[in-house]
Amino acid sequence: MTLAMTPDEREAFLAGVHVGVLAVEEAGRGPLTVPVWYAYEPGGTVNVITDGESLKARRLRDAGRCSLCAQSEEPPYRYVSVEGPVTEDEHTVDPDERRAMAHRYLGAEIGDLYLSATEDEGARSVVFRVSPEHWRTTDFAKQFGELPPP
Repeated sequence: MTLAMTPDEREAFLAGVHVGVLAVEEAGRGPLTVPVWYAYEPGGTVNVITDGESLKARRLRDAGRCSLCAQSEEPPYRYVSVEGPVTEDEHTVDPDERRAMAHRYLGAEIGDLYLSATEDEGARSVVFRVSPEHWRTTDFAKQFGELPPP
């Protein structure tokens, strides 16, 4: 029995709302590992919006590759980890993309409050797009067969 997810399962899981953990090489140290909001549509890139002058942005530019792991917080546990090359969107972050990210994680009402409170940060934001080349997945629910609904 394999606990690995199928391609459809892994893409659906990654497209769900999870806080991702981004890991990127940091010369002479362990990798920089930080929690991030991200957006993903099956077959596309994993998109992370961040301050263009942040340590995270500098490391992503330097390394040109990263890993991102998303997991469930409730049993049965599941995770998807992707690794691949990173490209930086050279343009200012589209306000609609920034709004969609805030709404994804906070809902419309609180997301709009967040956007208002961080409006100045939005001008410095950039988007990094990760092209998944390597996937690692586990779905521990597969150990148990069909589980009853919670």
